[in-house]
Amino acid sequence: MTLDAYRITDEPYYRPAGEEIAIFEAAWRERLPVMLKGPTGCGKTRFIEHMAWKLKVPLITVACHEDMTASDLVGRYLIDETGTVWHDGPLTLAVRHGAICYLDEVVETRQDTTVVIHPLTDARRILPLEKHNELVRAHPDFQLVISYNPGYQSAIKDLKESTKQRFCAIGFDYPSHEVEAAIVAQEAHVAPEIARQLVAIGTRSRNLEGHGLAEGASTRMLVHTGRLISQGLPMGQAVDTAIVMPVTDEPDVRAALSAAVQACMNP
Repeated sequence: MTLDAYRITDEPYYRPAGEEIAIFEAAWRERLPVMLKGPTGCGKTRFIEHMAWKLKVPLITVACHEDMTASDLVGRYLIDETGTVWHDGPLTLAVRHGAICYLDEVVETRQDTTVVIHPLTDARRILPLEKHNELVRAHPDFQLVISYNPGYQSAIKDLKESTKQRFCAIGFDYPSHEVEAAIVAQEAHVAPEIARQLVAIGTRSRNLEGHGLAEGASTRMLVHTGRLISQGLPMGQAVDTAIVMPVTDEPDVRAALSAAVQACMNP
């Protein structure tokens, strides 16, 4: 089997904010598991897509959720026209054939599910398939990468220390104003001055974190706003649609955020 469908053929646009590319390349050469830590929408997924393209390695992405079971990751028996047949899950595909397996927002899944990755994150590099009575040894090109948003951690929903300590970690945050504006202009196809205004709005919203907002507007949200503007929506309407309405349902917080937006639009 080949993993051509999981290869990224066109270079994803990514602006480095520090030494994250060099760090990841060093980890890749040793096939060390890597944790990408940072807030929602700050570029973690785009980064791993860029690295998979740069390293010419297939990328299998799994969007983690609270109902995910170990079988969703490793595989299960299914019935087809030939009878009962084993089907590898996305993690097993990556382990068996050599790919980066990216578990996006791994903290969302149950702790009894994440335990299945432990044998892959130490010197053993094996994946036991108990239901299939098979022990899969990791392909030389296999690497495990997870993303993790520390801002959402709680006593109930957090990674076990025994899981965290198996990974190298690369920290991500929102880019500097200049870099973020360049990203928004590139991704949303808007003029630089509009991109700078959107970044100013994003910064104002992030200043409200802890004062009614769990998180401010992400870079992703700024790009969405820019795309609406590029389609002819007035900036105020685009900001309300892509930023203000999604981030909060509280009328008082929404009013405060709207006032902050107006201040950026009418300095």
